[in-house]
Amino acid sequence: MPFSKFLPFRTLEDGWHTDLLSFLQRGVPKILLALIIALFFQQVVSFFVKRMRKHADRLVGNSQRAAQLRTAAGIIRATAYSLLGFYIFIQTLDAIGFSLAPFIASAGVIGLGISFGAQSIFKDMLTGVFILIEDQYNIGDVVKVAGLQGTVESLTLRCTTLRDGDGTLYIVPNSQIATVSNLSRDFSVATLTVSVDTQVNPDRVMALLTRLATDLKADEAFHDVIIADPQILGVDKINGHEVLYPINLRVRANQRDGVLRELRRRVLIAFNKENIPFGTSSSTLVFQKADPTAPPAATSGLPG
Repeated sequence: MPFSKFLPFRTLEDGWHTDLLSFLQRGVPKILLALIIALFFQQVVSFFVKRMRKHADRLVGNSQRAAQLRTAAGIIRATAYSLLGFYIFIQTLDAIGFSLAPFIASAGVIGLGISFGAQSIFKDMLTGVFILIEDQYNIGDVVKVAGLQGTVESLTLRCTTLRDGDGTLYIVPNSQIATVSNLSRDFSVATLTVSVDTQVNPDRVMALLTRLATDLKADEAFHDVIIADPQILGVDKINGHEVLYPINLRVRANQRDGVLRELRRRVLIAFNKENIPFGTSSSTLVFQKADPTAPPAATSGLPG
């Protein structure tokens, strides 16, 4: 009688080693095939992402297009890697004999909670798709979104990452972005309002401000930053002992601060050199001590 007919050997034969042998014959090859497929597509995605980033680095004269390419490359990479990871996870569960269908069917309240969470994620991703399609902003742009202002450091289908001037990092879900203010598109207008004393001739002030703004535009350091002729708007307001003269300079996007700092410096130096006083918006009350030798002031009273 063969040994396999004995009960202990039959139990061993029908036991755990049978499942292990079946897993080694069917499950392991399936997992390996899934890993090979995922690795292949990962290499394809990595190849195209690297090409997009190299092309963006070569676009020296077109920063907006370069930012678009870097943004798209990051989103393609993150989305593709997430899908590949999910594919490997599903194939692994199927290879070990775990079916998701009964779990999903019997999830009940848990499934309802997951559906609400998935709805929020889907809303984030849908908003992210529209941000990309409409080209609302890219990596490197300075934007105002959801009450926050900062530089876009990363953009995915689910969220936008901002960093403000203090170095604080904000992660904003895309579904919370209703209005976008992009400070890095096309051009910005740098406006400087100069307050001058009312006693100074307005024509003299306007001529000086025109010369200062024109010289600033002609400066080599700002020639490519200021993209239009300066506008001296003249007398804008009169408040107390001050007259306000606005100066408008159209500059490249997100370049206002440096231009305004230099213009303020030149205005201050020129006004001190020309002895032109700045204006004061409030009136000043001067109290003088009474002269004891002066006759008393006349008073009038009502009879009775």
